[in-house]
Amino acid sequence: MDVRRSPGRRFPGHHEGDRRTALRHARRTLLTLVLGVACLGAAFVAQASAAAPLVGIADQKPGMFKAPLFADLEVRHARYVVPWDAMDGGFQRDELFAWMRAARSAGITPLLSFGHSRRVGREKMRPTPTALQRQFRRLRVNFPWAREFVTWNEPNHCSQPLCRRPELAGRYFDALSRSCPDCTIVAAEVLDTPNMRSWVRRFRAAAQHEPRIWGLHNYVDANRFGTKGTRELLRATRGQVWFTETGGIVNRTARAKIPFEESPGHAADATRWLFDRLVPLSARIRRVYLYHWSPAGPKDKWDSALLDKYGRPREAFRVVRARLEQARIRTGAGAGSAPARRATRRARR
Repeated sequence: MDVRRSPGRRFPGHHEGDRRTALRHARRTLLTLVLGVACLGAAFVAQASAAAPLVGIADQKPGMFKAPLFADLEVRHARYVVPWDAMDGGFQRDELFAWMRAARSAGITPLLSFGHSRRVGREKMRPTPTALQRQFRRLRVNFPWAREFVTWNEPNHCSQPLCRRPELAGRYFDALSRSCPDCTIVAAEVLDTPNMRSWVRRFRAAAQHEPRIWGLHNYVDANRFGTKGTRELLRATRGQVWFTETGGIVNRTARAKIPFEESPGHAADATRWLFDRLVPLSARIRRVYLYHWSPAGPKDKWDSALLDKYGRPREAFRVVRARLEQARIRTGAGAGSAPARRATRRARR
């Protein structure tokens, strides 16, 4: 008799075996689903992190750190331009020490960028690599908690002593890199002007160390609502790109070769363009430092500040605050967090 066709016969344990097989398949399916969800979550967090670089403020005034509106932004990074000979004393040293004390008290991580001397008669002086290295070491002795530095501020601008000397700037970078291998050394903070690409090429050819980070001041892209300069630096370099100065122009009193529209409304639009169009160009863009916090005074020739001269927030400030809160929510602050609750309340107003 063919037992497979017999209605009265059954094999012991046959249904039990089927159940065990079904359970194994169910467990595998569940595990696959869990792993898939985990991978999707990780991808989402990675994408959100790439789309939301660290944001800081570039400003020379230590009073910024005590401002309630500064605390409202919840930023923890700030940038300061250090005259290369500041450690020799005088007003340059006093201003540096005051800024660093205020930054330390506020829990701020400083990014210190070397620049030309502000002492009368020394503005165009180019230090030797050894002289800059000596100043750097003295700076490190006084502020061992500072570990992020930039070789030179806007060296491709021809008001700077390094405009036509990118090879010397490359030697500066090597000297700083050798002095503190554990520090973060940004190669240079270049302006997105026509000479940028050739300047960077000559710098890279001269430097013995390959830079891992480049600084960019992309005022032209931000204020002309373009992307050309930022894309050019991305193509010309490797590693990360930090926007160590950027922002929308409110007013310039000095004669400028590159015209922009200038107004508080334009500055807000330029700031939106910065976050919505320039930052997403590449995952290599990892930091943005807005310049600057507030106008320095009536003699200030440049105003791209987030506050007006009375300390009131401009529209650009509100743009920055909104983008920061959106970024915190995307990167895991969560719907119940304080930034998320503030963003919700503001959206309802």
